[in-house]
Amino acid sequence: MSSEIISLLNRAGQTKLAQYLESAPAEARARIEAQVRDIDLDELPGLIADYVMKKPETAIPADLAPAPFLPFPPDTTEREAYYRKAAETGRDLIRQGKVAALTVAGGQGTRLGFDGPKGTYPITPVLHKTLFQYFAEGIARISEKYGVQLPWFIMTSELNDIPTRNFFKNNNFFGLKPGQVTFFTQGTMPAIGYDGQLILAAADSLALAPNGHGGTLLALRKSGALNTMKAAGVEYISYFQVDNPLVSPADPLFIGLHALEKADISCRMLPKTNPYEKLGNFCMSAGHCQIIEYSDMPAELAERKKPDGTLDFLAGSPAIHVISRVFVEKLTESGKLRLPWHRADKKVAFLGPDGSVVKPDSPNAVKLESFIFDALPLADRVMIFEGDRKELFAPTKNATGVDSAESCRAMLSARDARRLKLAGVSVPDDAIVEISPRSVADDEDALAFFRENPVAQPIRPGEARSFGK
Repeated sequence: MSSEIISLLNRAGQTKLAQYLESAPAEARARIEAQVRDIDLDELPGLIADYVMKKPETAIPADLAPAPFLPFPPDTTEREAYYRKAAETGRDLIRQGKVAALTVAGGQGTRLGFDGPKGTYPITPVLHKTLFQYFAEGIARISEKYGVQLPWFIMTSELNDIPTRNFFKNNNFFGLKPGQVTFFTQGTMPAIGYDGQLILAAADSLALAPNGHGGTLLALRKSGALNTMKAAGVEYISYFQVDNPLVSPADPLFIGLHALEKADISCRMLPKTNPYEKLGNFCMSAGHCQIIEYSDMPAELAERKKPDGTLDFLAGSPAIHVISRVFVEKLTESGKLRLPWHRADKKVAFLGPDGSVVKPDSPNAVKLESFIFDALPLADRVMIFEGDRKELFAPTKNATGVDSAESCRAMLSARDARRLKLAGVSVPDDAIVEISPRSVADDEDALAFFRENPVAQPIRPGEARSFGK
């Protein structure tokens, strides 16, 4: 089998790796060959020519226009009635077991100064519950509220899959049924040196990296998770990222709008705070929706304004979606997913001539990723729904500053303070509060919970207090 792999590598122009395998120890050779078999060697030369040997530039279509979206809150009495219908439709779909939650959780907590899967990072402001626990408790409450075991699919990476599974086992799945949670692993792509050659990270391994959140769709099929969904009667997938605990695992209004609009994929949008906010722009070209990254948007378009002074390209993407299962089946039916790749220049450690691992001081390789939003132009119907940032988006990217654990905790506390006030509880501005998602999934729950569990002792200024089980 080694001679076959070596021949395929040589044909793909990977002469360095082929030469290495000819003299590598049997065990190392076997492991690398297994990794090579997961690479599309027929596709590789084209990828190297298009993405490594030159830097691709994003072409901005001449007809680029802002994508239309459904506003929130509703702007007419007719739309208000439509949203009420959509929310009830969403609730019915959840009750019927036609909705699954999908969390993309392949990352590590490196930027947070945390050693471990990002989902195991403590995030809540008072009790320091982890991201995984917070979502698990929310899913448990939604399941209880709608009389169904809401299925939860979690995409890990090769790096954090085992630690993630162990984390759930060691914590008894945070009260969920083990069969309610399905783990599947993201695909990988090899790092490619600037010379067009695959890189060895160790004597027995290529340098591999996750293939981007666009790989979620193909990983669903390859792992069998898509078949699991179909067998369970799931028709709609509520997609969100593990570092955003403010998002609902299953929002009835968003799910219902997706169903009523007969969309293949739906997106929440946030009104951008400025022309250069780091959110992708929802755009239209040739009748299809697409995302233009903030870094690729020409200044004249990014800054263009409507007569009322608001940004023309206002709609930014926080990567929150509802996706129809049949759309994923259609996109992946060939066993491949033809989304465009995105180049990232990285410092990739490599095996030196003397057998030691070399850590470069500057970028030396390209990692290729696919993004889930590149499925938008392939959809027959896309629905975009405006969201309230304060209720929807608190990403945990850094330890402090913008989009940080610090800002996320503040937003979680602010959202829960609003729910307490909605229930008639006075909350001082400097108090830190936390409501358990196991007890409260939404504003309706908050009213009912605090009616049944009145707050006996006033919340004092500067106090940190938690509520719920």
